[in-house]
Amino acid sequence: MHPHRRRLSPMTLRTLTIDSTAAAMVPESVVLIRRFLLFVAVCLSCLLLYNDSNALRFLPRFSSSPSVLFSANNSPLVSGEHRLQKVLKDAAMEDGTVILTTLNEAWAAPNSIIDLFLESFKIGVGTHRLLNHLVIIALDQKAFQRCLELHTHCFALITRGVDFRREAYFMTPHYLKMMWARIDFLRSVLEMGYNFVFTDADVMWFRDPFPQFYMDADFQIACDHFLGSSDDLENKPNGGFNYVKSNNRSIEFYKFWYSSRETYPGFHDQDVLNIIKFHPSTFTIGLRMKFLDTAYFGGFCEPSKDLNQVCTMHANCCYGLDSKLHDLRIMVQNWKQFMSLRPNLKKYLILPWGVPQNCSLDSLRRYDAPESNNPHDLQD
Repeated sequence: MHPHRRRLSPMTLRTLTIDSTAAAMVPESVVLIRRFLLFVAVCLSCLLLYNDSNALRFLPRFSSSPSVLFSANNSPLVSGEHRLQKVLKDAAMEDGTVILTTLNEAWAAPNSIIDLFLESFKIGVGTHRLLNHLVIIALDQKAFQRCLELHTHCFALITRGVDFRREAYFMTPHYLKMMWARIDFLRSVLEMGYNFVFTDADVMWFRDPFPQFYMDADFQIACDHFLGSSDDLENKPNGGFNYVKSNNRSIEFYKFWYSSRETYPGFHDQDVLNIIKFHPSTFTIGLRMKFLDTAYFGGFCEPSKDLNQVCTMHANCCYGLDSKLHDLRIMVQNWKQFMSLRPNLKKYLILPWGVPQNCSLDSLRRYDAPESNNPHDLQD
């Protein structure tokens, strides 16, 4: 005999069915909620990473400020070119000439190179107005911020995978990357149709240099050592100061110069220039090249002898921040003393520079110099 079984009513059966279904759905709802939360977390993480990445490239933080990004092969992006065009247009002279210098964190510290550089324009003869045409090319975020504090025309030039904040020891791989990036950037300025005077920030501008430039030259460059003739290819040029006109010849020459880094790997852009100035391709291009006399465009390697003639003085042949700043400050003080003289004394007194002192050819650390992580030193 089977035990008595209670017969359930239809309503009770319906209730039990609903309750069991609901019980089965609870775990699935939890899973769905967990999946949704995980999806939200992943999205937020991606968004944060994207913003952090962009912040490092100046885009969100300086979205209203000029900036350019370089791709892996150092080709400027279109948006960067557009912003560069705007900065160059605002700074250009009537003939389309701009004055360019580069700045990294190491040179941008307060009371350092950039301050002396800008001061020289303000105390020079006919140079203060030239600040209206100066564009400072910042190579990192801190340099860009400092530029915005000091000057009107600032542009952020970022090269992916290269940290230009640190000291660039002479002839190290880091130094070479910086120099060759500069050559490629200047080529892009020429292609935009602008003439330029490129000047290192450790070049002091004491007198308007334009009257001393050759009007028929495509490319003219200062020298570490000048041999007496502006046409002598044996002159020893220094890439820290040059005046270049935008035309087909100069553009092709800069392309040839930049591509020659692969022909001469491990060479400084200046050393490559010393080679290719004799190259048949340079003559085929037809570039009209001139070398600037150190009487007007001097430096620590070969100082200008007459303060009544000097236009610029370069802290070349010098290694290290302390040495360079020490001698540059003396140089600026020498100029101030000269400018304080009565006109008749300026004309007849031959005042010597008090430099170089700490700077000399012996101070250069060449090929075997180690890389440094100290952002407060500077490149030569």
